[in-house]
Amino acid sequence: MKKFDVVIIGFGKGGRTLAGDFASQGKKVAMIEKSRRMYGGSCPNVGCVPTKFLVNQSEISEIKDFKTFEEKAAFYTFSVVAKKQLRQKLLGKMQGMFEGNPNVTLYTGKGRFVSAAEVEVTGEDFKEVIYGDKIIIDTGSTPIIPPVDGLKESKHTYTSEGMLDLETLPRRLVIIGGGNIGLEFASFYRRFGSDVTVLQDLAEFLPNEDDDVAKCVKDAMDAAGIKFEFGVKVGSVKDTEYGSVVTYKVGDEKRTVTGDAVLVSTGRRPNTDELNLSAAGITVTHAGAVVTNERLRTSNPNIWAIGDVVGGPQFTYISHDDSRVVKSDMTGGDLTVTNRSVPYCVFLSPSLSRAGLTEKAAIAAGYKVRTATIFPASLPRCHVLGKYTGMLKAVVDADSGMILGVSLFCEESHEMVNFVKMAMDFKMPYTVLRDHMFTHPIMSEALNDLFAAIK
Repeated sequence: MKKFDVVIIGFGKGGRTLAGDFASQGKKVAMIEKSRRMYGGSCPNVGCVPTKFLVNQSEISEIKDFKTFEEKAAFYTFSVVAKKQLRQKLLGKMQGMFEGNPNVTLYTGKGRFVSAAEVEVTGEDFKEVIYGDKIIIDTGSTPIIPPVDGLKESKHTYTSEGMLDLETLPRRLVIIGGGNIGLEFASFYRRFGSDVTVLQDLAEFLPNEDDDVAKCVKDAMDAAGIKFEFGVKVGSVKDTEYGSVVTYKVGDEKRTVTGDAVLVSTGRRPNTDELNLSAAGITVTHAGAVVTNERLRTSNPNIWAIGDVVGGPQFTYISHDDSRVVKSDMTGGDLTVTNRSVPYCVFLSPSLSRAGLTEKAAIAAGYKVRTATIFPASLPRCHVLGKYTGMLKAVVDADSGMILGVSLFCEESHEMVNFVKMAMDFKMPYTVLRDHMFTHPIMSEALNDLFAAIK
């Protein structure tokens, strides 16, 4: 039996970062990934990189202002092919990441625990049990397929991963699920030229955002021509010669919508089913997420879990930050995930980014708040870009002047939000961003105006 200092199950962002770090220290590392097509994890292959590439291409499509659907469809096909080429380029880089590194052994196969310190790896032509002094689980998550009649049998139904490889632009796209992924796909497919209908089970749009922010986003998506149905219970999906017919109810009323493609975007669940975690004494939640403490140790003290498999927000940068916590814990450091501030961005048109608390969440938490709201029409950069959709909102602790949160629905908000997140992490009062010297004309200087408007 081969013995390793560290065994990592899953070739994701956090796992590969830790593999490189430990190997550079002279430790013997085993990296296990079940598919050659997933070296590097979801992000460069079927997640953030390919989706954001298509977001960018859809914006180019909009600028080109194609007159016919056929012209739009041709550019969409070109974009998907270019996306596939980009993926292959990144995948090649991942495949060569540990090539020639004497301290890293890469196994392509399924890993499953057979004891508290042993992992069985089954590949195409081998089966081997390896031993790890320390083991890290980084197996990510997988799309949830709801139990809807005919859904699995439909030839026109996709998860986000499959949809990314679809080379034919659907004239009509039906999206089941109104979460972040569903809204991103709705936004960029609409810009490419599809007629988009979103079916959401919840009665409220973006329920985790403040009402004024959610309304602003909804108004923008309505203006783009995206159709929404709320309080939906999907009953069936049936293929016909005219496309897939989705039957659903809103209250007691039965309705249908037909799509050339149906995207199922109803959430993701941790990839733990095949790991045989009980053999290692690892506890999971009812949803299959690995239970960890503030240092990401599992119920087995020699095993850690990072990224999507732990549950919670599913972002690549969380997995990367998790790797720092695990490395710290293994080397006697004191980093934890307690009270970690996690910003996020939904790449709509424009993007919606948030850090910290909304106004309603801050009030519910007992804070006395001061707020400010400004609009893009007042910002020089928006005049340069000719784009005026959105709003910017800040929430400040009235007693201490500390920033509690921001919601930025505007151009380039995905960059701006990181300034605010850093200010929050270093416990800077809002006046720091109010008075900070930014270059001009850029979107980030809007933070001067936003925090100057605090009432």
